[in-house]
Amino acid sequence: MPYMQVYCAQYNNCGFANMPNVKDTNPLSLDSQVCFSLYSASNAMVRAYRPLLNELDLTYPQYLAMLVLWQHPGISVKTLGDKLHLDSGTLTPLLKRLEVKGLVSRGRSEQDERVRVLHITRSGKQLEAEAAKIPEQMRCKLGGDPQVFIELKRLCDQAYLLLSSAK
Repeated sequence: MPYMQVYCAQYNNCGFANMPNVKDTNPLSLDSQVCFSLYSASNAMVRAYRPLLNELDLTYPQYLAMLVLWQHPGISVKTLGDKLHLDSGTLTPLLKRLEVKGLVSRGRSEQDERVRVLHITRSGKQLEAEAAKIPEQMRCKLGGDPQVFIELKRLCDQAYLLLSSAK
C-alpha cells in the first residue's frame, strides 16, 4: 500500500489517500514537509521586509504591533496579544522597546484600572505616514498575480485556524 494511504489510514483517514497528486514519499523527506515550505516562505518574507523596516527603525514583530495599534488606538495589551497571536512573555518586551523608542505609551483603562491599554504617541503617529508606503513597496517587490497572494493569505489563515484548534 502506498505510504500516504497507510499514513492517513492511521491518522483519522485525513483524505490524502484519495488525492491524485500526492506522491508516495518518505514522511521524513524535507521536500515533502509543508511546515518547511511555510517556514522558508515566512523567513523570505521577513527578509524582504527588513530593508524597508530598517528605514523606520522597526523589527518585523514591532511593525506588526504598530499596524494593529494604528488601526485600534487605545487597544488593551491582551487584545493586541490576541490579534498578533503572541503571549504576554513575548509581547511585553516588544512593547517596552516600542515605548523606549517613543512610539507608544502604556496606561490604565478608564473603565477598569486592571487593564493596560496602549496609545500611539505623536512620534508613533508620524511613523504611520512613513509606514503607509510599505505595503505598495512590498507588492512591487513580490510582483506576480495579486490573486495568487490573496489565495495564499486565505490558505495561510485557514492553516492557522486548523492548527490552532487542533488538539
